[in-house]
Amino acid sequence: MTVAIADEKVRAAARWLSEQDTVPAHVVNVIKTKFDLNALQACEACKMAQDFRSAALNG
Repeated sequence: MTVAIADEKVRAAARWLSEQDTVPAHVVNVIKTKFDLNALQACEACKMAQDFRSAALNG
């Protein structure tokens, strides 16, 4: 998997997670499976999703 494809998958996972009303149980495993990411990428997506939520709240 190239870096660009991996980065897009991380961004897609972050967008998806930031749009959820509640964080799914075992969110890292959910993201790994749903978006074909490794654990580090899934954690990056979680951080990015939090950044998206914070930016939306702070305008």
